[in-house]
Amino acid sequence: QVQLVESGGGLVEPGGSLRLSCAASGTIFSSLTMGWYRQAPGKQRELAALITSSGRTVYVDSVKGRFTISRDNAKNTVALQMNSLKPEDTAVYYCYGRNSRDYWGQGTQVTVSS
Repeated sequence: QVQLVESGGGLVEPGGSLRLSCAASGTIFSSLTMGWYRQAPGKQRELAALITSSGRTVYVDSVKGRFTISRDNAKNTVALQMNSLKPEDTAVYYCYGRNSRDYWGQGTQVTVSS
């Protein structure tokens, strides 16, 4: 059973930074495509950033240049460094993993507010 456990959410002022981390267990982590989705109140869940098993990254336009996704296959973790945060980044952020099926973490709240 694959498990994804997020950490690192919280409250931050506009312009600030947060780093999310996700620890995976139960499968060969290096073979997973990993990512971060987010869901703001009243909106659909959307992809924020993705990193493939080969290290290729994909970002939604609204976070390009501000967010960086990275993975550490030795530690079975994926991280999302979020800089220059805006109020519209406020959402629940979900860790995502995929091999032959999709896996989801429980979500962590990120609130950007003064």
